[in-house]
Amino acid sequence: MLQKPHSAPFADLITNLREAMPDLRGALLANAPLGALTWFRTGGAAQVLFEPQDEADLSYFLQRLDPARSVLFLGAGSNLLVRDGGIEGVVIRLGRPFETITIEATSIKAGAGARDMKLALSAARAGVAGLSFLRGIPGSIGGALRMNAGAYGAEIKDCLVSCRGVDRGGRIHTFSNADMGFSYRHSGVDQGVIFTEATFAGVAGEAEAIMAQMNDISQQRTKTQPVNTRTGGSTFKNPPGRKAWELIDAAGCRGLAIGDAQVSELHCNFLINHGSASAADLEALGEEVRARVLKTSGVTLEWEILRVGTA
Repeated sequence: MLQKPHSAPFADLITNLREAMPDLRGALLANAPLGALTWFRTGGAAQVLFEPQDEADLSYFLQRLDPARSVLFLGAGSNLLVRDGGIEGVVIRLGRPFETITIEATSIKAGAGARDMKLALSAARAGVAGLSFLRGIPGSIGGALRMNAGAYGAEIKDCLVSCRGVDRGGRIHTFSNADMGFSYRHSGVDQGVIFTEATFAGVAGEAEAIMAQMNDISQQRTKTQPVNTRTGGSTFKNPPGRKAWELIDAAGCRGLAIGDAQVSELHCNFLINHGSASAADLEALGEEVRARVLKTSGVTLEWEILRVGTA
């Protein structure tokens, strides 16, 4: 359940929105703290947070929202850093109505709010192979579609059949795999589209063997990544032919800290909030890492974590 904010740094837009959208069924919250909704557990508030009841409700909202009003989609908050000044405009978050998963034979349909790990587990229990890699990816299906999420030798593009989404004007679209314009950690679909559900194709397999594969992925992830910490996942994209963590390590950044923000000792392409780090601390640390890597290797690292809002 969304918590009532303690302060109101932005002007309240809720009254005007309700007047313009009398049939809206989803939840609207003014000046909603976002820190608790992100894996870093820090950052500012959203001027408006909207949780639609279903795809039609989302479409209705976007059709009637002022086109000049900025909109940001918030998934599981895993690869996201919300700056301390918060986000002016509307943040849309897909809640429980978008978390359903249905399986027929080797075809899997999942709402964009479903967690990647839950989809992998559901497929394994149903004896559907080909989606185990999602066990090692934090986040939701919507975010995975947007960034062509991948791990352990596989990517979303390898198993996606089609997906649905709503554009900034409220129009509903269906996208085939080819329509997505996938590349490394990127989808070519317009950034204004909010994905609502996806259909994946797996292959028949033995549930026990698939679960064993997933357990191996889980154990490998635990050994090599700072799981169960306040982190945002991989901080920087791997440059062509290089590994970001190796460049960061070679630049002497393993364990580097600014306040409670630290480069992980276990995997130095992860930033950690040890408790009281601000978004500014984490971003400054990331920029210091980028500067040192550029100085030592000549490579400019590209952020994989999305940084949003005002400082």
